[in-house]
Amino acid sequence: MKAAVIGAGHMGRLHAQKLAALPGVELVGVADPDDARARELASALKCPSFKRHEDLLGKAEAVVIAAPTDRHHAIARACLERGLHVLVEKPIAQTLREADELIYLAQENAKVLQVGHVERFNRAFTALAARMDRPLYLEAERLSAFKTRGAEVDVVLDLMIHDIDLALSLARAPLTDVSACGFRVLTGDIDIANARLEFANGCVASLSASRVSQAGLRKLRVFQTDLYVSADLQRGSLRYVRQAGGTIEETEESHAGGDALAAQAEAFVASIRDGQPVRVDGQAGRLALQVALDIGRRVRERLERFAGPREARAGTR
Repeated sequence: MKAAVIGAGHMGRLHAQKLAALPGVELVGVADPDDARARELASALKCPSFKRHEDLLGKAEAVVIAAPTDRHHAIARACLERGLHVLVEKPIAQTLREADELIYLAQENAKVLQVGHVERFNRAFTALAARMDRPLYLEAERLSAFKTRGAEVDVVLDLMIHDIDLALSLARAPLTDVSACGFRVLTGDIDIANARLEFANGCVASLSASRVSQAGLRKLRVFQTDLYVSADLQRGSLRYVRQAGGTIEETEESHAGGDALAAQAEAFVASIRDGQPVRVDGQAGRLALQVALDIGRRVRERLERFAGPREARAGTR
C-alpha cells in the first residue's frame, strides 16, 4: 500500500517512521512547506520529498496528516476528494462544521477517516478498558512542560482532548453537563484547565490539563462498584484495588514497552486493507472536538467574568 505523510515536524517524523516500518507499506513521499525539513526526513527514510502536499496526492492511496491544526481541514478535504484514506492528527479540525464536511466526504467516497487519538492504542488503557463494566467516576491528570509545538491551540485542544476522548469511550453514555475553569499563564490562551463532565448514566469525569508544568504526567483513575484502577499511561502500569471476602486486594500489572503510535498506524492500515472497524473514526473525533470546544468556551467566559486588567489584555492578544 502506497502511503504518504503531510507534515515533517515532530509528529510527522514519528508517523513517517512508523508507516515506513510496516510490512506491505511503501512510503511514497513526505510533504512540508519547509523544504529543508521535508528533504531531511525523506532522505532518512529513502523516499521523495515535496514542498506542496498537492504534488503527492496522485502518488498515494493513504495519507497521515500531521500539519498544524489550522491546516487539518483543508488538507484532509483535498485528500478525501482525491480518493485517499486519511489519518488526521487530533483534533480532527478547528470547527464542527469542518469536521462534519470531512465525515461526509469520507462516507461519500467510501474512504477510511481515522483521527489520531493515540491514547486509545496505549496498552495500559486498552487493558484498563477491558476490565471496566460501568465506570462511576473518572479522574484524569495530564501535565506537560511548555513547548512551542502545539501552542497554536489552547491546552484543551492540545492536551486535555486526549482524556476527553478516553472519558467518552469509557462512559459510553450521552454527555449531559459540562463545567470548567482555566487560566492563562505563559501564553495569551488557556494554559491550565479543569473540566467536570457528567453523563446520562450517572458517570462523572474530572479532567485536568496543564502545559506549564515542570515534568510530564499522564494519570488516569477509574472507579466502579467493585473495582478501582489507577493507570500511569506514561509508564504503562496499572494498579487494581478491590474488596474480596472482607479484605482489600491490590494487584499490579505492567504494560510497558508498547508503541501506541505504531499500533495506531497498524490499525489504520488494517481498516483500509481488511475493512477492520476504525477504532477512532470521524464521529469519535468530532465528539471529542465538540466537548473540547465547549470546555474552552466556558473557560473563556469565566476568565472574562473574573479577569483583571492584565488578564483582559492577555486575552486580546
